[in-house]
Amino acid sequence: MQRLTCVLIWLFLLGGQAFEIPINEYSEFAEYDNLVELAPDKFPFVQENRRYQRSLPEESGETTDDVDQVTLYSYKVQSTITSRMATTIIQSKLVNNSPQSQSVVFDVQIPKGAFISNFTMTVNGITFTSTIREKTVGRALYSQARAKGKTAGWVRSRTLDMENFNTEVNIPPGAKVQFELHYQEMKWRKLGSYEHKIHLQPGRLAKHLEVNVWIVEPQGMRFLHVPDTFEGHFQGVPVISKGQQKAHVSFKPTVAQQRKCPNCTETAVDGELVVMYDVNREEKAGELEVFNGYFVHFFAPENLDPIPKNILFVIDVSGSMWGIKMKQTVEAMKTILEDLRTEDQFSVVDFNHNVRTWRNDLVSATKTQIADAKRYIEKIQPSGGTNINEALLRAIFILNEASNLGMLNPDSVSLIVLVSDGDPTVGELKLSKIQKNVKQNIQDNISLFSLGIGFDVDYDFLKRLSNENRGIAQRIYGNRDTSSQLKKFYNQVSTPLLRNVQFNYPQASVTDVTQNSFHNYFGGSEIVVAGKYDPSKLAEVQSIITATSANTELVLETLSQMDDLEDFLSKDKHADPNFTKKLWAYLTINQLLAERSLAPTAAIKRKITKTILQMSLDHHIVTPLTAMVIENEAGDERMLADSPPQDHSCCSGALYYGTKVASASIPSWASPSPTPVTAMLAVGAKPLESTPPPHVIRVENDPHFIIYLPKSQKNICFNIDSEPGKILSLVSDPESGILVNGQLIGAKKAENGKLRTYFGKLGFYFQKEDMKIEISTETITLSYGSSTTSLSWSDTAHLGNQRVLITVKKGKSVTLALDKEMFFSVLLHRVWKKHPVNVDFLGIYIPPTNKFSPSAHGLLGQFMNEPNIHIFNERPGKDPEKPEASMEVKGHKLTVTRGLQKDYRTDIVFGTDVPCWFVHNSGKGFIDGHYKDYLVPQLYSFLKRP
Repeated sequence: MQRLTCVLIWLFLLGGQAFEIPINEYSEFAEYDNLVELAPDKFPFVQENRRYQRSLPEESGETTDDVDQVTLYSYKVQSTITSRMATTIIQSKLVNNSPQSQSVVFDVQIPKGAFISNFTMTVNGITFTSTIREKTVGRALYSQARAKGKTAGWVRSRTLDMENFNTEVNIPPGAKVQFELHYQEMKWRKLGSYEHKIHLQPGRLAKHLEVNVWIVEPQGMRFLHVPDTFEGHFQGVPVISKGQQKAHVSFKPTVAQQRKCPNCTETAVDGELVVMYDVNREEKAGELEVFNGYFVHFFAPENLDPIPKNILFVIDVSGSMWGIKMKQTVEAMKTILEDLRTEDQFSVVDFNHNVRTWRNDLVSATKTQIADAKRYIEKIQPSGGTNINEALLRAIFILNEASNLGMLNPDSVSLIVLVSDGDPTVGELKLSKIQKNVKQNIQDNISLFSLGIGFDVDYDFLKRLSNENRGIAQRIYGNRDTSSQLKKFYNQVSTPLLRNVQFNYPQASVTDVTQNSFHNYFGGSEIVVAGKYDPSKLAEVQSIITATSANTELVLETLSQMDDLEDFLSKDKHADPNFTKKLWAYLTINQLLAERSLAPTAAIKRKITKTILQMSLDHHIVTPLTAMVIENEAGDERMLADSPPQDHSCCSGALYYGTKVASASIPSWASPSPTPVTAMLAVGAKPLESTPPPHVIRVENDPHFIIYLPKSQKNICFNIDSEPGKILSLVSDPESGILVNGQLIGAKKAENGKLRTYFGKLGFYFQKEDMKIEISTETITLSYGSSTTSLSWSDTAHLGNQRVLITVKKGKSVTLALDKEMFFSVLLHRVWKKHPVNVDFLGIYIPPTNKFSPSAHGLLGQFMNEPNIHIFNERPGKDPEKPEASMEVKGHKLTVTRGLQKDYRTDIVFGTDVPCWFVHNSGKGFIDGHYKDYLVPQLYSFLKRP
């Protein structure tokens, strides 16, 4: 399924602790117009990759773990694949044997791109069924009847090709629960085979565990293979039966076989069952199947010579690529270069804030040139920012110039492969402008492929960039072997088989033809065409395919007789009689989703949206425009599940209770600008590049404050020069009962006789809630009355009560919202752990608000009520690049210096330069009194005013 934008995941908590789920989207620091209503006095949260590992009660004399009160009676999976269209059903049955209510989770991973079509759940005799509704209708129905003690929703998995569907219920003693999920997907041919994956994670031993995969391929099966993906634990358990056109794979381990060890109570069933196969292919290389009013045409020719390539590798070598990502990228590139053929031409462009080329022109892929390119790549040392725009334009220029000068083989194809892990931070920053620049300059015979490395890359942008320019995009996840993923991707797109492929269906009654493939001349994939036909007029469908391979033009004809196929399918109970219809719908919706993301006008986008929506409803599948409403027969208990975000940069595997926060979106108030349009109070410190020397930006000052004054449209900055261990009052508002204090930490040692300091701990106190939140560089601790909850920065979670929502984003930020009106964001800055001087630290950002009382004070709080300032007599300073001026404020006349400070909300490593007028001597004259007046004895002490 094409991936578009992050959408909400509606999840519901247990019983009385349930969140009321909002029905609009939020960005990371949140557009807080309609925050979630939380259950009062409760602090439920869920950490990332939450698992329920319990053992099975006694079976056949085997001992029972007393801790486990829930029995998994059966866990069954059935997949039927008919002509590459797979339908999978996952069913789980459990019972609560304990005298108390228990939480039961149905958590399954399904392939990304699969369409969920049905979900049913029976809890203690009450059945919940699902319907597919237009998204806004589904939300409205949900808001009318919220389920209690039940949750349902999608979350994006961190794995390369999976996403999660999660359901949680609270069941009374003795109750039984049954879950059943249906989804469908198309099998794409990659690297010479089809691969069907079933992720098995029942979470505990099952009395009956059974997996069946039935494959029906009218074209005939060339081979079938079930690799050992469980490290030998289930050797001999899968039973494989294969005929000429049919196959069956059965996986039925006993309870004893499921155990990790003979006396273990944990299950060893935790991984993927993989079935690989391919079909027979004749010389005509085409298979045309017609059934039930639809036809589908598979086209994947083999044994054809690859077309010569002109390829430019564009590699991001900015500072964020330092470490394992760069190492693996280099290793992959070395292997890829080895795979180039002598008739290929290539070059390498590497970029950070600057752009360099290994060769300014394309060179032949001789052994000497490849060896030299390897040496060049091995010497790369990542550093600096990310100038994607200039790097792509340089690559395009090289290919365009070579084409214009007649230096390219007319039978060759030209490719650009972009490898990057981040958004642009240097040069052109507007993504739409970069897209426009590329589109305007790239020639029609060049394809652009993009590989986004890591979880934070803006994958939607890369996907649009490639889709607009005849290529594809793929994510390369940093928590897996980057090298093997990169090589696998290159293998899929780098061996062109065909070009200029044209399909001709002579019958005029063939309609709604949809073509869908990675690209119509690249190996590793196949072209699939589907359409409707009029069964009353045709007894057969004919196709003529014209294609070009190297210097050879191929004219291939295929003909399909319906009677033979119908007779064959009718004899097998596992064959899906609707496979052609499902394939057509699957291909058409995916193609329309891609067209929708690239629609040039709003009117065209609306037309495409209407078509997708109608098809989604007609075929009962969840797409980005629909939602699944799950309800009991009475209709007074409902759950809601949207489709997951489509390959967005947020790919968390965490479960979110309450608001799902989009990781890449930044609200207007969090977008830095030389001339901000909204007020912003910020305090932080200049972070270090997370690379070892010499690629380190050194800290030149202690925590610096950026105060934006909206009335005068000015940024005023100052530093605080204090000592480690001291606690500074940032916001102190006794009348409202709110305070924010920060404790300083020092660098590992002094430099030039001065020890730098940073904020290492921040304390938030909401007195009326009796709530304290302590955020350090290691942990986030929430104290509420007598209860305490602790999280680490490796968690992703939401927690809160009716007034307060706290969002922790793994390794990046903590956002606090009070009464939907007051917000605080804390950023974590990591530095190179072996750096001899510097340490991790925190930065804090507070958007403007008038919700503090007039008595609010502190280093930041005093500016909630903006003072009047007057800046005049601007003149040259001691530094020619830093002019001076006079500033009148609070009865003082100060000399201020024009310069730049850093705002790290969008670039946590290098920051964004913010022009400001700098007040010297720790803000003396601009802040009330002396900075030492803001020292407080404890992390939760209010400031005592003189």
